Amino acid sequence: MKLCSFQKDGVYGFGPTDGRTVRDVSDRAAGTGWRDLKHLLSLAGPDQIAAAADRCEAIPVSEIRFEQPIPNPEKILCVGLNYADHAGETKIATPDMPSIFVRFPSSQVGHLEPVVAPTVSDTFDFEGELAVVIGKPARGVSEAQAMAHVAGYTIFGEHSVREWQFHSRQATPGKNFWRSGSIGPWITTEDEIPDPTKLRLVTRLNGREMQNDTVDHLIFKIPYLISYMSGFTELLPGDIISTGTPSGVGFARDPKIYLKPGDEIEVQIDPIGTLRNSVVAEAG
Repeated sequence: MKLCSFQKDGVYGFGPTDGRTVRDVSDRAAGTGWRDLKHLLSLAGPDQIAAAADRCEAIPVSEIRFEQPIPNPEKILCVGLNYADHAGETKIATPDMPSIFVRFPSSQVGHLEPVVAPTVSDTFDFEGELAVVIGKPARGVSEAQAMAHVAGYTIFGEHSVREWQFHSRQATPGKNFWRSGSIGPWITTEDEIPDPTKLRLVTRLNGREMQNDTVDHLIFKIPYLISYMSGFTELLPGDIISTGTPSGVGFARDPKIYLKPGDEIEVQIDPIGTLRNSVVAEAG
């Protein structure tokens, strides 16, 4: 099942999608008691969601605007240098422990929404990533228990302003420019992806392939990341873990390639789908 958040006529909704239509299973539209997609993930399973969706009209995706799948996550935890080839191209030593930083919801947009190239720097770089969405609270869980806490998977355009990222050893400033990243187009539930290590990630810039790798090349695997993160913070339904980007990023190329207004960036991970965004200049 694929689950998305959206706006129609300025009103928030959420529910299952087949990529052509969506069905709004929100409490407002369907009387389900579900406030948002994060709330739904904490309460309902696929059968309940499907039963609610059967009572709802199918809305063409041409009539909606995609939101971030989880518009209001409590935590967005990202992992740096989690593919050996990417660590190699950056000429930074492979970490002994996960390198973790945070992103804020205001730094992201949904599928088909433009990402914003900031005016303060021309080092706006692309990063395609697989993101894990938590479905059950996790605190101090083992690797063996970790995957039972996953609701599903989505795609992260974890784009970065390199100049600001490298101001210090802390990457957070370069990762949180307003509307600089993207996430979506939806969450594909975990039952449709029994083995995420087999997923292939491809990033394209203006149709040109820039990144192509498989998730089995992660240095720190998904169960380890969930276990490690749950050791210092409680992971809650709707929390997002972005697992890292493979090699091929723009700043490591010769010559360097950075995002600029007018570009089109897409990240494809099947069977999740393809996250597409244009790039626009920051207003003012």
